[in-house]
Formats: sequence, C-alpha cells, structure tokens
Amino acid sequence: MVKDKARLIRRETVRLTDICGSGHYGSAFSMAEIVAVLYYQLLHVDPGRPKWADRDRFTMGKGHAAIGLFPVLADQGFFPEAWLDSYSRMGSPLGDHPEMKKTPGIDFSSGSIGHNLSVSVGMALGARLNKSPARAVCLMGDGEQNEGQIWEAAMAASHYRLDNLVGIVDINGAGSDGVAQETLRSEPLKDKWQAFGWNVVVLEDGHDIDQTFDALNRALNAPNGKPTCVLAYTVAGKGVSFMEGTWQWHLGFLGPKDIARAYAEIDAGDIG
Repeated sequence: MVKDKARLIRRETVRLTDICGSGHYGSAFSMAEIVAVLYYQLLHVDPGRPKWADRDRFTMGKGHAAIGLFPVLADQGFFPEAWLDSYSRMGSPLGDHPEMKKTPGIDFSSGSIGHNLSVSVGMALGARLNKSPARAVCLMGDGEQNEGQIWEAAMAASHYRLDNLVGIVDINGAGSDGVAQETLRSEPLKDKWQAFGWNVVVLEDGHDIDQTFDALNRALNAPNGKPTCVLAYTVAGKGVSFMEGTWQWHLGFLGPKDIARAYAEIDAGDIG
C-alpha cells in the first residue's frame, strides 16, 4: 500500500538521521505521501534503466529533504538498500543533498533552494524538442517561494506553454528561520501562480492518499497548454506528535528515548 511506503519514508528518515547526527525531519515527513504517490503510482521511471531517455524527471528544489527520497529509490531498486547504511558517511553516494553524478535515480543535484524549477523548465523544453513523452516534476517548499529564480522560471515555463511540466509546492508552513509566512510572506500563492500563466491545482490535504493521487494525476495527465502547479497543504513533521506543525523540527536530532517514541507513533499512525 502507498500508505505503507509513506511510513517507510518516515521510519527511514529517523534511522538515517541517527546515522548522520542531524536531519530534516519536518520537510521529509511533510512530503512523504506526495513522494510515495509519485513513485509508486504515477511517475514513469524504470530502476533497471535509470538513464532511460523517455523517463519522467523528478527534481527537488527542497533538496535538503532528500533523506526522505533515498529510501524510496532504494526500495524500488535504483541502488542497493545497503547504501542507506552509509548515509552521509565519508565516500557515500548519499549525502544531505542529492547528487546526480553519484546516485542512480537522481535526475539533478540540489544545493541552494530555488534553482531546480529552472532546471525542470529546461528538461520539459528538451523533452518537447526531442518529441519525448517525458514529463518534468519539481518539488518545492513554501519557504522556497521567496527565491526570485522561482518566478523567472515560472515566467519562462508559461511563455513556452510547457504542459509537460508540473511544479509541486509542499506548503508545510515551516522554514529554517521560523514560520514561512512570517519570514517573508508569499501568499496568496494561488493567485500568483495563476497570474504567471500556470494552471493551479489545490491539494487541501497532502497527507490524504486519495486526494494526493487525484491532484497529482490531474496535474500530470490533463495537459491543456500550460504548466501546472499543485499547491499541496501539508503539516511539517507529520506523523510524530511532538514535531507536528513546528518549524523547530525543520532540522534536528533525536536521542534514544525520542527515537523509540517516534518509531512507535509512526508505526501506530494511520495517515493517508
């Protein structure tokens, strides 16, 4: 079940953070259902052919949450699950941010937030020029909407009418500096994305599997001459009660007692 895959993302995020000594719990937990629906239900990818020319491309503007993507790629067979045990260690192909030259299944590297929507515009335009059915999907954070490059890319995507491009904004309300809308207000996002020439799909509960599938399926499979932005409303730290809805767990580290508590809540939870 997709719900179980989202649980896998949360459990492995806790485990890998324990290996690393620090991790982005809040961001990984908020995107768990989105990533699970994409990779287990919607994206056209082939672990046996990670460089397949006609595969869908997935990029992470919020690349700091890659700790929640790596378990999915390992589970699907893009690379051995044993790699996860080396997460963030010297010489490991898996680091805090994804690196395309080291990790099969990663279509583009990430670093400073804000640049991967531009990359995805290039991917979508390239697919069109090559007459490929490939689609480009970029997962962003709501704090990331403060980056000017996001809006330059949005203008370009609309100009080229890239209906094979989907942007997803994980609106969990949290950023590294505090509450996202208090740090720098980006709302009303729906009005802004529409003003930039995009279709907008509002996903009211990004932790509900059926709602998430319907929204992403519509964005990916109902092109109408425009790129589409899915505004996914989620909860930072979803699945662990003492993390939920707080920006303080955007980045952190758990001690042994809290790790046990987190695992118990994740296993007992019925999200989705």
